[in-house]
Amino acid sequence: MTRKRRRLNVLLLCGLGLGSATALTLTAFQDNLVFFRSPSDIAREAPPANRAFRLGGLVENGSLERESGTDGRPVARFRVTDGASTLPVTYAGILPDLFREGQGVVALGTLAPDGTFRASEVLARHDETYMPPEVADALKRAGHWNPAEGGAPPAASWNRLDAAPKKDGG
Repeated sequence: MTRKRRRLNVLLLCGLGLGSATALTLTAFQDNLVFFRSPSDIAREAPPANRAFRLGGLVENGSLERESGTDGRPVARFRVTDGASTLPVTYAGILPDLFREGQGVVALGTLAPDGTFRASEVLARHDETYMPPEVADALKRAGHWNPAEGGAPPAASWNRLDAAPKKDGG
């Protein structure tokens, strides 16, 4: 075997080893990757069953219902909207102090077969001006906010399914 041939074989074996290691690493991380989706994204294409993802949007006004579960834990039911679509959410546990209707929220969980999002974790925005980047992107895509025109609009001004976004500025 020539020297050139040995070098080629070593390079091929190193490439094969590196490719295998990369494939194994990506496979191991696949279960830990969590994607962000808005209610419109879910209406367009439902995520795979039992796949955890983040749901972001605004808590729809008048949708929050609190009750006590059979085990004594608090259970909250509410709807998350991005202005175009709405998704019902169920969360068993204590909601964050800043959680309110009309406020931005990001919830981690899975989509149940009945179409309800079962949240295992709920995060609320932390001050009057902050909006999670994922929620801001969803508002831009839905046509409810153009950053060139100023700050994000208050939820009450667009948080209705019957209101179409204004394209002509009037």
